[in-house]
Amino acid sequence: MKKTLLALAVMAAAGSAQAGIEVYNNEGVTVNLKGDIEVVYVQAIAENSEFKQEIQDADFGFDVRYAINDDLQFGGYWEFDGASSDVTKGSSTSANVGDVYVALYSQSMGSIKVGRTCGMLDDAGVANDYQFGITSFFSNDSEFCGDETIRYDIDKGNIYAGASYTQDKNENTNIGKDGNYFDAKIGGRVAGFDIRAYFASANLENRKKEIDGFKFDETTGAPVAAKVKTADANADETLWAFEAVYSGVENLNVGIGYYALNQDVQGAGDMDSDSLALGVDYTIEKTTLSVGYSVSDKDGAADKINSWFVNAGYGLAPNTTAYVEVGGNDVDNTDTGVALGVKASF
Repeated sequence: MKKTLLALAVMAAAGSAQAGIEVYNNEGVTVNLKGDIEVVYVQAIAENSEFKQEIQDADFGFDVRYAINDDLQFGGYWEFDGASSDVTKGSSTSANVGDVYVALYSQSMGSIKVGRTCGMLDDAGVANDYQFGITSFFSNDSEFCGDETIRYDIDKGNIYAGASYTQDKNENTNIGKDGNYFDAKIGGRVAGFDIRAYFASANLENRKKEIDGFKFDETTGAPVAAKVKTADANADETLWAFEAVYSGVENLNVGIGYYALNQDVQGAGDMDSDSLALGVDYTIEKTTLSVGYSVSDKDGAADKINSWFVNAGYGLAPNTTAYVEVGGNDVDNTDTGVALGVKASF
């Protein structure tokens, strides 16, 4: 699942970590059940948006692991996604398959996953938003999640790192049949700081995009409206990102992130953009108050884009939060967004 740039994601990817509800544990075999659910009433930032309900998370999955020896485990994970874009829009009630992969987990050497999952940028973020953070800091063309992904993580406490590689031979993403995506991260934790750097590179080649068109009915031969795929321009993208989060004061987190993107689209030329994000959150008993601000500067844009959010979340139960958030930016034809929601995970 993609996160916004301003979504706090200080994730320890240790191979032995296995969150969720344990449903089986016997003779070196464990089965954990994991899940997320989020229902929200939201009025988007776009001008004249309606206040509507959306199901944004409705996932559950099984994490199965077999102990090979005291250090090494083999595992498989499969997830069911009940909040696809069609479900969120209210046009479907079907559940899709979410993350699906096989993996090796080693306490000393880290973990490696092969299958449908996300890369390192899925972990990025420096603050605590729910709806109105920056929605894409790599670009809308590239994707850092895919069906054909290999991901490696290692976490030694004070230092951690990881890398992933994704191809698209099945043409299920915007990477393209002859394209590829690579990203990596390295970070360290010291004196209350979590400091990390990311690098990502995408070669988007021989890709296709969906447009409105028509196809011929197999029975009558008559043309009917349908989504059709057509060739899209090749592109190369590179991102450097640097983040630091300070949590050395009890109940307080302060984060800053810098993101530099270069995008070279065939026929359109070279484009650079830079974003700076700031976030602060403070917890008082069961209530967490958060604010965030970002500024983005893009080649060819007359003005910089300033974005912000303010929210409050209340812990109803363990891993369960009811929240209210407002946010917006200074782009033309936008309004202040409002969201009221509840999210839970296990």
